Amino acid sequence: MIKLGILGSTKGSDLQAILDSISSDELNAKISVVLSNRKNAYILERAKNNNVPAIFISHIGKTREVFDREITAVLKKHEVDLVLLVGFMRILSAEFCREWREKVLNVHPSLLPKYAGGMDTNIHEEVLNNCETETGCTIHFVTDEVDSGPVLIQKKCNIDSNDTVETLKTKVQKLEGEAFIEAINLIQHRDAEITENTTN
Repeated sequence: MIKLGILGSTKGSDLQAILDSISSDELNAKISVVLSNRKNAYILERAKNNNVPAIFISHIGKTREVFDREITAVLKKHEVDLVLLVGFMRILSAEFCREWREKVLNVHPSLLPKYAGGMDTNIHEEVLNNCETETGCTIHFVTDEVDSGPVLIQKKCNIDSNDTVETLKTKVQKLEGEAFIEAINLIQHRDAEITENTTN
């Protein structure tokens, strides 16, 4: 079983998809802790509703490094194997990226490298303005260069002529949940193979 730590600043819709897949035994994982830098972020409420430890850590008045060290301490206390960024509205320090190298996954609501550096509805708006015919999401490893870590999974959907920013966001969010579940399974298989190879 893989132990997951979630960092989020928003509603955490993708967290729900992961929780549902755990409860249906589609995913052999446990969400050990959910952390947010926003006290009123619904992701904390979502965690509490599912009996998952939910912790608020303020970033105000702290350097990025100090805040990230506080997060690392909590993640380690909860024995987290893999960190997922679910709408986490902060850039992680180089120190954090080194400490958790190849153990942090982010979801980006576009087909990277397109629209790298953009966020949320701004991306969907740009996609529509640019008359793209398809969009989707990307799960990638987090490095200290924003949105440029190695890509693990991309999922695509078509854009219809009547799509709006909101309908596109709904389509992409559904893909995000599915992509996270696939990514977690891939990491589990990778780690199992590494363990097998080191013990043989």
